[in-house]
Amino acid sequence: MTNRLSCFHLVITLCVGLSCAKFYEKDSVHFKNSLNPNNVLKVHCISEQDDFGDHFLRLGQTYDFSFYESIKKTKVDCDLWKGPDFRFHAKFRAYEGGGFIVHYGKKNFWDAREDGIYFTHGKELPKLEYKWSSQYLVTPVN
Repeated sequence: MTNRLSCFHLVITLCVGLSCAKFYEKDSVHFKNSLNPNNVLKVHCISEQDDFGDHFLRLGQTYDFSFYESIKKTKVDCDLWKGPDFRFHAKFRAYEGGGFIVHYGKKNFWDAREDGIYFTHGKELPKLEYKWSSQYLVTPVN
């Protein structure tokens, strides 16, 4: 009897906890263009659930989006481009979480600078995480 009561209590607690999840703060990913003037930053992110589309940021502009983590792993992969004809590129995982431990209010801040992409959770100074790579477009020969 005690075992059944414990199971019932656990199920009720989980149901109440999951139904209250909407009251918890969403996780978020933020991008900022700190490039040289007249250097536009192009941002494109995708997750298993969403394609966030292309966003073009001028100097000082920001772009962010928020979401609730899934009980299974939540991953957001992003491509950033800069420079003439968006020749310089960086591809990386901008967010990863979820699974057994679900986060609420986790913030990932990405700052695009001339030497690369900097990262912080907002509690420490940003650190260089990724460098830009040169992207050469190859046109097919007819």
